[in-house]
Amino acid sequence: MENKTPAPKKVSDSLTVMTEMIMPNDTNPMGNLMGGYLMRWMDIAAAICAGKHCEAHVVTAAVDNISFQKPIRLGDVITLEAKVTRAFTTSVEIYVEVFANDIKGQNPRRCNHAYFTFVALDDTRKVPCEVPAVIPLSSEEEQLFESASRRREIRLILSGRIKAKDATDLRRFFSEME
Repeated sequence: MENKTPAPKKVSDSLTVMTEMIMPNDTNPMGNLMGGYLMRWMDIAAAICAGKHCEAHVVTAAVDNISFQKPIRLGDVITLEAKVTRAFTTSVEIYVEVFANDIKGQNPRRCNHAYFTFVALDDTRKVPCEVPAVIPLSSEEEQLFESASRRREIRLILSGRIKAKDATDLRRFFSEME
C-alpha cells in the first residue's frame, strides 16, 4: 500500500479550546492552582489539537519551558487554547496559551504559555507517520510558523540529537542580526 502525503491544513482546523474551573482539590495550601495540574491540562489540550491536525494517534515528544507568570486562584475559570504552529515530517509543534478570569468573567489575564511537540503514529501506534503541513493565514500564525524551525533546532540541540554547529536556521537567524 502506498503512502499518500496528507493534504495541508489551516491552523483553525485543529484549534482546541478547553475550559476548567479551579476546585479545592486542584489547589495547593495557598489556594493557587497546582502547577502539575495545569501542565496536565495543557498536555491534554495540546494532544487533542495535535491528534486533530495529524488525524492520528500522537505522543508527547517535548515540552518547552513552562513558567508560571500569574497565579490562578481557587474558583477561577481557565481557558486553554491550543493551536498548531508548524508541522515537520512526522511531528507537530503546538502552542498552548492559558487565560484565567473569575466566575463572572472579570479580571481576565494571560497566565502562561508553552510549546509542545508531538509525534504522530500510524495505526500500529508504533511507527511515526507523515503529518499534514500547516497553512498559516494570519500574521500571528505566520510569525509562529516562521519561528518554529528555530525552536525545533533548540530542542534538538538540548536533547543532544544535533550539534549547535549543525543548526542551520539558528545560524542563519544570528547571521541576519549582524
